[in-house]
Amino acid sequence: MTASEFAIANPINSDQRSPLRWVLWHVLHNKLFIFTMFLGAFGNAALAALVPVLIGRAFNAALAQPADVRTIGLSALTIIGSQAVRAVLQLGRNFSSELIGQRLERDTREELYLSLLGKSMTFHDMQPVGDTMARATNDVREVNLMLNPGINLVVGSSNFLLMPILFSPSYDPQLLLAPLFFLVTYFWSVARYLGVLSAISDRVRRTFGRMNSRLAEAIDGIETVKGAAQEDKEVQRFRTFATDYRDAVVTQGYVEARFLPLLFLGITTAMGFTHAFLLYQAGSLNVGEIIAYVGLLTLFGFPTFTSLTAYSQVSRGMAGARRILQLIQAETHLDENSAGYAGAIQGRITFEDVSFGYVPGVDVLQHISFTIEPGKTLAIVGQTGAGKSTIAKLINRTYDVDKGRVLIDNVPAAGWQLAALRRQISIIEQDIFLFSRTIAENIAFGAPDASQSMIEEAAKAAQAHDFIMTFQDGYETVIGERGVTLSGGQRQRLALARAFLVKPHILILDDSTSAVDSATEDRIQQAITRAAANQTTILITHRLSQIRWADRVLVLRKGRLVAQGNHDSLMQTSPAYRRIFQQYDDDTIGQSTAKARPVT
Repeated sequence: MTASEFAIANPINSDQRSPLRWVLWHVLHNKLFIFTMFLGAFGNAALAALVPVLIGRAFNAALAQPADVRTIGLSALTIIGSQAVRAVLQLGRNFSSELIGQRLERDTREELYLSLLGKSMTFHDMQPVGDTMARATNDVREVNLMLNPGINLVVGSSNFLLMPILFSPSYDPQLLLAPLFFLVTYFWSVARYLGVLSAISDRVRRTFGRMNSRLAEAIDGIETVKGAAQEDKEVQRFRTFATDYRDAVVTQGYVEARFLPLLFLGITTAMGFTHAFLLYQAGSLNVGEIIAYVGLLTLFGFPTFTSLTAYSQVSRGMAGARRILQLIQAETHLDENSAGYAGAIQGRITFEDVSFGYVPGVDVLQHISFTIEPGKTLAIVGQTGAGKSTIAKLINRTYDVDKGRVLIDNVPAAGWQLAALRRQISIIEQDIFLFSRTIAENIAFGAPDASQSMIEEAAKAAQAHDFIMTFQDGYETVIGERGVTLSGGQRQRLALARAFLVKPHILILDDSTSAVDSATEDRIQQAITRAAANQTTILITHRLSQIRWADRVLVLRKGRLVAQGNHDSLMQTSPAYRRIFQQYDDDTIGQSTAKARPVT
């Protein structure tokens, strides 16, 4: 079974041994509708074949001397009645195939979504969002269309292929020659067609995913694009991917245009008519039987023309299924360990000779060792790229270490039940993500059962209540996607309120007050100080006002721990630590130190 960061409760336990098995597993859960679809398809073809047979009989009746008007009338009434029944069977067939297709789309989309939620951050870091969205929307839709009209038309046309074989021998066994010729050449050409089309369909879906990924990236970074006046360049880049997609579709159209059954249909019709005429001259057939036989041969027209689009749709659907299943089965090395330790965190954190890199062979952290006791405050400082944020992501198992161990309360991080571990740890980063929901829902994201009074109390502690109340709808104000309608400081305060509400046992602040003014920072600092007595706090910051009151400070340089101690001792003993703050003069340091003195 593939490892999963979180195995979400999922009623779908599909057969994933191959794309075909996966699709069939979903489809076969609709046995009643499958039966209805096949029954409707066979009845439709049989009743369609009945029409030329009755027309041939009526033609013979018209040629009789005198004309057999009763037979002609009965034939006409039978055609009318049979086609009414055929219409009902067609309705059942189309309804069933559409229902199966919609259920398949629903279930595959749900299975893919739940799978994506269970993937590790390593997976999501490497997987383009636009390509993921293309698979979750367009490819899933193609799987639906594979059933209807795709498989629906394949099943229907297959039954039409049978009718000339079943009815022709009733006139003369020799008349099987033309239908058999068509069947052999039809299946040969379809097999060849699908073999070529499969690779092209994969290319179409792949180039569409790349094009969609480029578009999503440009839209997500639209502020950067416009700020750098790079609209024309982005248009050119997108045009390149759009051209690749167009070329793939044109190639597919070229293959479809050379669909050989169209040629074989003409040859079969000419062959069958000639053979029937020779049998007529030999006295083995009458005129009505020739008309009926040629009418039966025309039934091959339906599978010929519909298979041109039907098999193409099936090929696109299977290409989509392969891409979806590839995403579902993508390996993630971070397992939730559902049977792991799930107790309450006391807050002791230990790193034992930890090394880690986001990509193989490139270590971001090298041989990091330190311990922080429960209820203490740790500050981590270092130049950009030193690995500060990476340490935070190893604590809550966003990533697993490559070497060494991370222990929470003397239990290896990998030994914890992942959900229990993360519920008790809050990380607030500088780049805050907020959902396009109400302010109250964003604050209560980690505690959806929180009352309004609890939400407001957390907002007040984070110094967010006052600006929230300036909005017309207050806490019910819906903010834009990613919180773009708010300032950076407002987003950070909402994230702090979210953390204060869940009352984590470990609180990690990754430069989370960088966008607030000095006075607001002081008030937030006081709230953090009050909460720190009941939690382990980790500060990733360059602000002396926060570093000053930390119990321990770690100094990182190029992924290595070069010094640790408190602020005062490090200022005396660590050149690397002093260099970080060399832009501050003595007066600034003194003011920052005084301002940061915690309020008790």
